[in-house]
Amino acid sequence: MTVTSSVPALDHLDDVAIAERLHSAKGRILAELRKLIVGQEAVIEQTLVALLAGGNCLIIGVPGLAKTLLVHSLAHALDLRFSRIQFTPDLMPSDVTGTDVIQDDPATGKRHLVFMRGPIFANVVLADEINRTPPKTQAALLEAMQEHRVTVMGKTYELEPPFFVFATQNPIELEGTYPLPEAQLDRFLFEVVIGYSPEPEEITIVRGTTSAPPEPIRPVVSREEILAFQRLVRRVPVADPVVEYAVRLARMSRPVEAGAPDFIKQYVAYGASVRAPQSLVLGGKARALLSGRAHVSFDDIRALAPAVFRHRLLLNFQAQSERVTTDQLVEKLLAAVATPRSGL
Repeated sequence: MTVTSSVPALDHLDDVAIAERLHSAKGRILAELRKLIVGQEAVIEQTLVALLAGGNCLIIGVPGLAKTLLVHSLAHALDLRFSRIQFTPDLMPSDVTGTDVIQDDPATGKRHLVFMRGPIFANVVLADEINRTPPKTQAALLEAMQEHRVTVMGKTYELEPPFFVFATQNPIELEGTYPLPEAQLDRFLFEVVIGYSPEPEEITIVRGTTSAPPEPIRPVVSREEILAFQRLVRRVPVADPVVEYAVRLARMSRPVEAGAPDFIKQYVAYGASVRAPQSLVLGGKARALLSGRAHVSFDDIRALAPAVFRHRLLLNFQAQSERVTTDQLVEKLLAAVATPRSGL
């Protein structure tokens, strides 16, 4: 089943009409995801925000918490081409991007090079256990994530929009893994953490997965609508105090910054880059639209701060020895940095 949508019809809609369509689409998407996903409200919201903002997500969780199922189901509900790459120590960059192969032309009998596309050529790419492959292969994702294109044998190939990378990591198995470098981590809009479900939800999960097969996910949003929603996100207005607040949070996360809180100087080796406030503002725009609002509030910034800062704060040895987490520091940072003014 494929969702059809008229591009001219979307182009002629004003921002209010597109926003209303987005709000309606949110309900349909959630209804489809609820066929397979129980609970995880915050996780679903953050993935939808990342999709609308056009960003990539790093998803952290122990095995069996439906990380792959969530991404796969979301791709189906959005009617997007899905590709899963299982990262292993022997995976090569060409296994991700594709490579040139020699083929015989049956008409002429001559041989020529033909580019065979790799699994990166999809709309939604699941990089499963990304830290299990060497840095050389991890780096094959960098150009695709940042530029939405890949270069193979000196030739550049564009990736069809929309394009998203969802990378998963298992936090409990560190043997034989290759931690992602900070430069690559910074290119993820959010780091989303999936935890264990509460007992009532876990009971529902067990009952549902051990009985009749669930109803299949139906595509309820078209590719053209997603692109229109992404363009609308960029047009959402943001008040200057909200931007100043996002920037202030990022600056106060840097121990070299004058006026940074003592706990930042004590536990943080390197703070967040300028991508942090960019992610806060862009994600705040998407979250506002999903909430039915046409402006970004301070609450949007605060709600997204853990997912934005979680992978951008590099903790020092003292923090690691005292088992201080980035989430704890972000919570203290939000309490320490005052909003420029109230009312938003």
